[in-house]
Order: sequence, then structure tokens, then C-alpha cells
Amino acid sequence: MKTNNFFFYTLFISTLLLTSCTSKNLEFDATGTFEATEVLVSSEISGKIIQLNIEEGSELTQNQSVGIIDSTQIYLKKEQLLASQKAVNNRKPDIRKQLATIEQQIATAQTEKKRIQNLVASDAVNKKQLDDVNAQIELLVKQQAATKSTLESSYNSLTDEDKSVQMQIAQLEDQLKKCYILTPIAGTVLTKYTEMGELTAPGKAVFKIADTKNFILRAYVSSNQLTTVKLGQQVKVFADLGEKDSKEYAGTVSWISAKAEFTPKTIQTRDERSNLVYAVKIAVKNDGFLKIGMYGNVKF
Repeated sequence: MKTNNFFFYTLFISTLLLTSCTSKNLEFDATGTFEATEVLVSSEISGKIIQLNIEEGSELTQNQSVGIIDSTQIYLKKEQLLASQKAVNNRKPDIRKQLATIEQQIATAQTEKKRIQNLVASDAVNKKQLDDVNAQIELLVKQQAATKSTLESSYNSLTDEDKSVQMQIAQLEDQLKKCYILTPIAGTVLTKYTEMGELTAPGKAVFKIADTKNFILRAYVSSNQLTTVKLGQQVKVFADLGEKDSKEYAGTVSWISAKAEFTPKTIQTRDERSNLVYAVKIAVKNDGFLKIGMYGNVKF
């Protein structure tokens, strides 16, 4: 009789423990890890880093200048091009001024023509003089057209040369801007890959920064749970701060994967029998306690 009582007591305790464990697993709808938007900041030009004011853990603002790459050679090339541009502009002909002499000669010839016409009308001079002045005017007009064409051709050629130099100067100015290392986002420096005084090159990583104010909890849900999740939905997020400690945050569903995938080994869903799950991103404001890689739970 005692044996039977002990058996039923053991069965009761086992059932109670199993129910307790099951209830604990079903307390949350999904589990995941916290992520942050990380940006790898790389050099855009080659040169020596002459200034780098960052340390791992530094809080930076967006577009903050944190470093400078030596720009001496670029600056000198720009000055050389500016001098060349000035020389090109000085060679441009003043078309109006250079045509003024011929225009004055034509005007004088036109006045002379009118005088001779009056004399011819009164038979005071020979008509040949009128023919000579007409020929002179025609020659001057042709000279004017030829000179104008030559001057315009020279002017246009030098203008094109000036534009080419302007483009080269613009390229150097763009390179000078890239000598300044700027932060693309506001956030915290996670890793520093180089030091002041080192040589860098385009594409070489300088540091990694993350937006630690706005976190993302990447969780996974089964196909059965998709009917309870939608974009923009307000959810409760519980950050795992220890064995028994957790903190509640307000979250917003910002993304739902349209493609199913196999359950990651480190993630459990409410329905562990489901092999295929859907990734969900939940936006959470960080108050300073959340850390990248920390576990979190979701209740829809």
C-alpha cells in the first residue's frame, strides 16, 4: 500500500514539474537576440592618417569628423590646376575688342562711299572711285567674318580647356573632402581597426560603429503564429538580464520575412515541432541596458 502511495506521489510531482516547465516555455511567443545597425567605416583615399580621435566605446554623432588623412599632395595638385586655369582664361581672346578695328574701318569706308556716290551723281568724280570703295568694303567685311570665325574658334577651344581643368579641380576638391573621416550614423564605436600614423587605402576599414539607441530583436515564429503578427504591431519585449531577471520594453514589428527557413539551432519557437519558421524584426528603443547579442523574448 505504501509502495502504491509513493508511486502516485512521484507521478504527481513529475506531472507538476512537467506542466510547470511547459508553461514556462509557452510564457513567450518567440525568442531571439538583439541586434544593432552596424556600419563599417572605411577609408576612401590613400594616405597617412594624421589625426584619429576615436576610442572603442566612444559615443559619436552623425557626420562628426573623427579623423584626417594627409592631403598635402592633393592640395598642391589643386593649386597647380588653379594656376593653369588662370593661364587658360588669360589666353582667351576679347572678340569684341579685336573686331572693333575692322568695324571702324568698315564704318569709315561706308561714309566714304556715301560721299563718292554724291560726287558721282553730280559728275564730279569718275565712277571707278565708287567701284574701288565698294571693293574695299567687301574685302573688309570678308576680313571681319574670317577674323571673327578664328577668334570664336580659339575662344571655344580655350573654354573647353577651361571646363576640363574645372572638372579636374572638382575631382581634387572631392578627394580633399574624403580626407576627412566622418561618421555615417550616430552611435557607439564597437571596434577600432587602425591607429593614427598608419597608412590607409581605399576600402581599408578604420572602425566599426553601431546605432546603440535603436535595437532590433530578431525572433522567429512558426507559420501558425503568422496570423497573429503584422507590420507595425505593438508587442511586449522582455530582455533577459540574468537567470531570473528580465526587463520589459515596448517593441514594434518592423519586418516580417516573406520566406521560410529552417529553425536556427540557438532559437526555439513556441511550437518546436515546426521545422520551418519566419524571421521577424522588432524595433526596440534602448535605454542603455540592452547589449548586442543579448537574448530577448516576445509576447504578441
